[in-house]
Amino acid sequence: MPADLVQTLRAFAYNNAWANHRLLAACGQLSAEEFAAERTGFFPSLQKTLNHIYIIDLFYIDALEGGWLGPMAWQNEVPFPRLPDLVKAQGAMDRRLISFCETLTPARLDDTVRINRESRVQNERCDRLLLHLFQHDIHHRGQAHAMLSGTSVKPPQLDEFFPADDAGLRAKDLAELGFSEEKVWKP
Repeated sequence: MPADLVQTLRAFAYNNAWANHRLLAACGQLSAEEFAAERTGFFPSLQKTLNHIYIIDLFYIDALEGGWLGPMAWQNEVPFPRLPDLVKAQGAMDRRLISFCETLTPARLDDTVRINRESRVQNERCDRLLLHLFQHDIHHRGQAHAMLSGTSVKPPQLDEFFPADDAGLRAKDLAELGFSEEKVWKP
């Protein structure tokens, strides 16, 4: 695998943290009742959708790190009913994913990740599992974004991460996260 794919996956890990940060900050403008209110979506509230992102991140990041948590990850469908608690937990999970991606090498992309599915063991290549995780999170953040548009809070832009010309549009968020353009885009 080319080293470029390693850098791309690292950038996606930073993007994941940035997009979660932006979306959760926007949700912070809602009351607790609005956050938990039933809405149209696969998971019928912002609270349930954003907790689902956390739960699946926990499930896959644990497996990527060699853990065996498996289905125990989703024993509670809303482990963080309060948004401030979810913000803290998701931020820590995002940093775990970044740390994992910072250790990637082209050779490690081909490693087999063993995923505890309780009744079976799923074996996936590391790069494919990471791509799946990023796609999963993008998919559900899009649903949360649509739900947020049904509130008085304007949904944040979540597509200003990759173009160099958009650096100014993400600078405040990157600073809040302790990231920099150099850190994200280092070779």
